[in-house]
Amino acid sequence: MDLRQLAILQAIAETGSFTACGRKLHVSQSAISRQIALLEDELGEPLFLRVGRQVRMTPAAESLVQLGQRVFQDVRDTVGAITDHTRALRGTLRLAGGMTVCLYVLPPLLQHLKKIHPQLDVRVTVATAARSVEDIRAGRHDAGLLTLPVEESDLITVPVLREELMLVTMPTHRLAKRKKVMPQDLAGEPFVLFEPGSATRRVIDSFFVTENIEPVIVMDTENVEILKAMVKTGLGISIVPYQAVAREVADGQFFCSRIEGHELARQTGWVYARANRVPRMVLELQRAFEEIRGGLQLSPKPSTPARS
Repeated sequence: MDLRQLAILQAIAETGSFTACGRKLHVSQSAISRQIALLEDELGEPLFLRVGRQVRMTPAAESLVQLGQRVFQDVRDTVGAITDHTRALRGTLRLAGGMTVCLYVLPPLLQHLKKIHPQLDVRVTVATAARSVEDIRAGRHDAGLLTLPVEESDLITVPVLREELMLVTMPTHRLAKRKKVMPQDLAGEPFVLFEPGSATRRVIDSFFVTENIEPVIVMDTENVEILKAMVKTGLGISIVPYQAVAREVADGQFFCSRIEGHELARQTGWVYARANRVPRMVLELQRAFEEIRGGLQLSPKPSTPARS
């Protein structure tokens, strides 16, 4: 049984004959009769009693007509909900992001999104960009806010953030006393850094290569909060996105600075599966992000004591 057969039954009930049904649906009477015969064979039950030139529906056919009315009403309601962009979203949004994004970007974003669409169920997974990409490709996530580049032909990538990477130390560190931090000042300093192979680490490693610096790396991790904790204990200094330390810098708990002659940054963007149309859920997510983006602290303000 398919929707076409249910539509034929509906039309016969409304018009009273196969011929009139054919005219209504712009289908030949023979095609109508063939579909009814196929349905009767499938059900093992007659759907119409022929009385002269008239047909009378059996109880089985009447039951199917009632089913068709419910099914087509559900279809109309569902299509209307999808195409009416003024309605609140329902369902589940499955989102992926890295540690920094989940700590500092997603909380204000999802808070705003839930105000607009209170019935939306949001599920967030914290993962590396590589793992998130695989989950998006497999359909386990609807979208991810990931560190770029992501170069997959079956995925769409939309850059939306440029996060400045800052040198971070304790306020008592010798580098915190300098008006400018030069690349050569970093030689011999112990570093705690993001994990090798990550997009952020590649930006940092490229800087080291350019300046011919062989860093002393005492620890690496994907967790920015662990990096901050290790800096506080004096294990080493670090290079992290400014938004991860903005509050502590303002409170005087950290010193941060650009490195003279370099403006280190990483790109972050939306990643989702390529399709003929962008799902409304993803579009609404992007709209909500644009509305909160101005409140994110991606670079030091001119009045911030970070040195440049």
